Amino acid sequence: MEDSENQHYLSPGQLRVGLYIHLDLSWLEHPFKFNNFRIRSQAEIVQIKALGLERIRYDPLRSDPAALPVRTDEIPGRALAEEAVQAAGSAQPDAVAEPGIHVQAHDKAEPAKDDRRSRLKALHHAIHECERRFSDVARDVKRIERDICVNPAKNLDEAQVLIRALDSLLTEGEVVLHAMQPRAGAPDHYVHALNVMVLALILAKTLDMRCEEARDVGLGALFHDIGKTQIPDRVVLKTDPLTTAEAALLRQHPELGARLAAGMGFPEAVVRIILQHHEWCDGTGYPARLQRESIDPLARVVAIVNMYENLCNPANVNDAMTPYEALAHLFAKQRRKLDADVLMLFIKTLGIYPPGSIVELSDNTFGTVISVNPNKPLRPHVLMHAPKVPRDQPLVVNLGETASVTIARCLRPSQLPRDVFEYLAPARRICYFFRAESPECDS
Repeated sequence: MEDSENQHYLSPGQLRVGLYIHLDLSWLEHPFKFNNFRIRSQAEIVQIKALGLERIRYDPLRSDPAALPVRTDEIPGRALAEEAVQAAGSAQPDAVAEPGIHVQAHDKAEPAKDDRRSRLKALHHAIHECERRFSDVARDVKRIERDICVNPAKNLDEAQVLIRALDSLLTEGEVVLHAMQPRAGAPDHYVHALNVMVLALILAKTLDMRCEEARDVGLGALFHDIGKTQIPDRVVLKTDPLTTAEAALLRQHPELGARLAAGMGFPEAVVRIILQHHEWCDGTGYPARLQRESIDPLARVVAIVNMYENLCNPANVNDAMTPYEALAHLFAKQRRKLDADVLMLFIKTLGIYPPGSIVELSDNTFGTVISVNPNKPLRPHVLMHAPKVPRDQPLVVNLGETASVTIARCLRPSQLPRDVFEYLAPARRICYFFRAESPECDS
């Protein structure tokens, strides 16, 4: 915040459309989407006056020049006198001090604030419920991944039950994709499997796949790296660059996995996904260097999701791309390797700024995109940097509900100011999960 001597204030009677103002109130004490914004209508002026503030802070550099007040050294007494003169002269109808105006505006503002409190409470509840379900599914995935080779029949059956449950959730209606934080110390390999499974199921929904195909995609995505269980951990978990021999060994995991899955009784379509999830449409993939028409369509879906997930969450966290960078990289650099039509739908599904993206908004505030509806990718929910709001009950804003503030750019965590970084606490790894859309908090 600026030093007080560099701040600019005006009285309520000096409010004009085009002024960029700062409301020095808690977010729940006013009916607007943000504390800082440009006034766009007389109705907003009436609402601001109803707040009962004696003076209002404004930014002359970000205000429309025509809206700026005449300089009066910004002394409160002088400003009040100026307000009285303006009211008497009726320069602006809304500046006339009629008692009924404030009462009416208050009546309008209070329901708006109550509605926002209700919606924020509903959203917090939905997020917590999503986190609970994510934890349950993550626990199941961890157990299944750990025990699949010990008791294949039992764990394959449990995996299919899990996939059916998630797919049923997706077919009930529109869903909201969330960025989640894995538990501290969670093994990277099962977090990766969980992410690929969730994103593949959502992409299958976007592609309007038949139920059986979608479930095969989910199962293939969950076990796409099962072959890595046959390769030493010193290679699989290595964060430094692999040697030529190590890279060659790791490239065997699709074939090893396909043989393992076939022996465990996996469906043939799932075995093909496991075998072909590193085949590229331009013939440069492995193990068989297949061309596009020879690659199973379901494997092409998992290949896209797997590549995206590997870019966001590589073995060495220092090599990680932001979700925004990863999508841009897929489109600009990897398009010929992937099924271009499916890739475009994947990008559309995640949105321009996928969940997990750290963003700077057009009003110079910061936040993290925490969720997006795949059918409304330009209307993400953003968890805002709001130091006065407790981090466990954060301020979450639906950008689709405001035209005055937009996402200006995507940032890396290292680009955030220290206090913002500490508040937003960006996760080392991004996890994804989904919930059913709710009109109470998503409309």
